[in-house]
Amino acid sequence: MKIYNTMSRQKEEFVPQEEGKVKMYVCGPTVYNFFHIGNARPFVVFDTMRKYLEYKGYDVTFVQNFTDVDDKIINRAREEGITAPEVSEKYIEEYFKDAGAINVRPADVHPRVSETMDDIIQFVQDLIDKGYAYEVDGDVYYSTRKFKDYGKLSGQNIDDLEAGARIMIEEKKKDPLDFALWKARKEEDEIAWESPWGMGRPGWHIECSTMSRKYLGDTLDIHAGGQDLQFPHHENEIAQSEAHNGVKFSNYWMHNGYITIDNEKMSKSKGNFFTVRDILEKYDGEVIRFFLLSGHYRNPINFSDELMEQAKNSLARLRNAKENLQFLIEKGEGEMTDAEKEALAGYDKYRQEFIEKMDDDLNTADGITAVFELVTAINTAVKDGASKEFAEKSLETLMEFANVLGILQDKGEDNGIDAEIQALVDERQQARKEKNFARADEIRDQLAAQGITLKDTPQGVQIIKE
Repeated sequence: MKIYNTMSRQKEEFVPQEEGKVKMYVCGPTVYNFFHIGNARPFVVFDTMRKYLEYKGYDVTFVQNFTDVDDKIINRAREEGITAPEVSEKYIEEYFKDAGAINVRPADVHPRVSETMDDIIQFVQDLIDKGYAYEVDGDVYYSTRKFKDYGKLSGQNIDDLEAGARIMIEEKKKDPLDFALWKARKEEDEIAWESPWGMGRPGWHIECSTMSRKYLGDTLDIHAGGQDLQFPHHENEIAQSEAHNGVKFSNYWMHNGYITIDNEKMSKSKGNFFTVRDILEKYDGEVIRFFLLSGHYRNPINFSDELMEQAKNSLARLRNAKENLQFLIEKGEGEMTDAEKEALAGYDKYRQEFIEKMDDDLNTADGITAVFELVTAINTAVKDGASKEFAEKSLETLMEFANVLGILQDKGEDNGIDAEIQALVDERQQARKEKNFARADEIRDQLAAQGITLKDTPQGVQIIKE
């Protein structure tokens, strides 16, 4: 498997530090609001990466943090008249609801800043002791120039950075490029912790360096996040972690591209800012996930109603194939015929194609194409019915790919066919037996108006719900 490594700007063969095991860290949300469609992209992409690595046989330890200490959380607490921890707790719960709706599996560990404070304080103290950080009036800053490779991830030149840097009035740092590791409390209602430098809270970048080290060790196999985190967040993480740990921080860096809304940058001021919660009112979560995987993760993608409708229709085709196979399994019988055995053997080429595409830097767009080619082959093979065994094995192959992509998941819900609809279907069958075709057609049209298609097969009537 090859991964495009942001650090080297090229695809590299993926070789984990320990054979068969992968340590993967993904930057999580700052929990002060529902997450938006731009946040959802890394959640879905790197959840898929994790699933694919597991499909390949790796034992993956997947860590995604929650930033539950931040200025935005403090401001939201003031707006809502509640405490910062209450804001964080509320939106962590909402995160799991929306992430679950788009089939993002919880991480193995979801560390929180508030629960890692002792480790963060020790990490900062270690950096001071090593000469990489200094304290001024309760604030602690990282001396960027002390780290000779600063800028190596984002390709930034430290002299160019200096030209564009400025010191905010309230900051007391020695160099414009230095960044905060610890911030002294400014107002009494700010959430704060005791430290060797007085009451305060950590800077943003130090959190991930500390949490990744605590749960995954000094060197990660994969560190991932959105393209916007390359600089300064990930650059600063590298500076902190490599200065502190004395070894390479991460062997592979993965960054997903931006999302535009109707070809414009998403922003609240333009009124084109959409949370996943908003979008779930119109589309189900799997449609959102399918849309996010339908382009290569490193390329920018455009979000629009038109493209979401395309995703919805494409996913419906895959769902119909699954439902058709489930129907054949329920109604079918007998062992496979020689023709079915031959068709089943032919599925191998789609598996090989799927793996080949996914091995090429997680190319989910072409991986999805391989799934559609498999579905075409399945639909052709079962168009006149199928044995129960063939339908089962066909469904097994389809779900092998779908589970990696995180689609076609049942989530324990029923098929939405209630007793009233079933009664109409039964009445139609009786009308057909009695050759009352006018009534049978009337029922079919009535159901079609409700988005329900009836398909007469040798195995009986198949009910297909849009």
